[in-house]
Amino acid sequence: MFSRSFRLMSLMGFDVKIDPSWFLIAALITWSLATGYFPFVVPGGTLFAYVVMALAAMLLFFGSLILHELAHSVVARRFGMKIKGITLFLFGGVAELGAEPETAKAELWVALAGPAMSIALAALFWVVEIIAVRLELPDPAAAIFGYLALINLVLALFNLLPAFPLDGGRVLRALLWKRHGNLLKATRVASMSGTILAWLLIALGLFSVVGGSAVGGIWQVLIGLFLLGAAKNAYRQQLMATVVTHQTVGDLMSRSVVTTAPERTLMSLVHDTVLRHRFSFIPVVEEGRLLGYIDLDTAMLTDQESWPRTRVDDVLIASDDSNTASPDMTAEELIDRMADSNRRKYLVADGKRLVGVISMSDLINYLALTRQVSELSRAGGSKPSTARGQNV
Repeated sequence: MFSRSFRLMSLMGFDVKIDPSWFLIAALITWSLATGYFPFVVPGGTLFAYVVMALAAMLLFFGSLILHELAHSVVARRFGMKIKGITLFLFGGVAELGAEPETAKAELWVALAGPAMSIALAALFWVVEIIAVRLELPDPAAAIFGYLALINLVLALFNLLPAFPLDGGRVLRALLWKRHGNLLKATRVASMSGTILAWLLIALGLFSVVGGSAVGGIWQVLIGLFLLGAAKNAYRQQLMATVVTHQTVGDLMSRSVVTTAPERTLMSLVHDTVLRHRFSFIPVVEEGRLLGYIDLDTAMLTDQESWPRTRVDDVLIASDDSNTASPDMTAEELIDRMADSNRRKYLVADGKRLVGVISMSDLINYLALTRQVSELSRAGGSKPSTARGQNV
């Protein structure tokens, strides 16, 4: 998901990473605290003092976010779930689960762990603020702790909204899953609640922009768009995972594959294969042995004037574990690999022998056909069962 992130540290066995988009939100928070919040609560200070306060508060806030995600991760690990890491990014932080929880109980406790940590941190910072006031420490110290108590409480309450993929949405999904025993149905309802919240945030953001609060309004719109995409994607992934259960890559791949030879020129490849067959991903095979693949993006990296002199094997991408799948691999494992790598097309090989190609579109087409078969079956048709047998 976060291919550009870099490792910051390891905490309790979990890698904490930072996506480059985090620097933008860190700068925005620092700027808003230094120019708005702290001058209001601690008037009469210098700009330098407000910037120092803002930097300290921002770093402690993101430290709180890491602890929030760490709580999710620790509880998930206790339930036997794999955690890929904790990543800070534009919209906060996320604990990247290697797989969905296997039980509703696990989903519930993992979801509640984060808000529980944020509430505990809010209480801690509130107590520290009171102590700072009682000890008559400088006003900036109390202001920073007061901000951290407030922001952690807001973080907990916002995350507890029953809208997927927020923690509250996961709690809702866990309760529905436990009650009905159907994870897909629970995901659909929770995702619908997330979609509703997303549109509300977008509407409120646009209203704020019209009302003169451009920065806050745009930020609400961005959060709404993020939640909207995440909610829809969560249901789509769960639906796909449900449909492809017990299916393998070999069951779903495309077997009729157009290939090319390594000695062919890019000019011939593009004009006679890419444009004619409308394929942008072409395996490269020599005497039955898979060498790799070439796609249109790779070809376009070469100056078109050089295409008549450039051979495919000069620019091909060699086949390896990152772009090749076994026909015996489960479809669920392939979906996880696609999610991790953002790669949408894979060569399918038995050793060095090409047996097919599989892409996200193959999975989506199978999903669409399965849904169509299911709808026709519920309508009482007789043909769907035959169609399904032909496509399995």
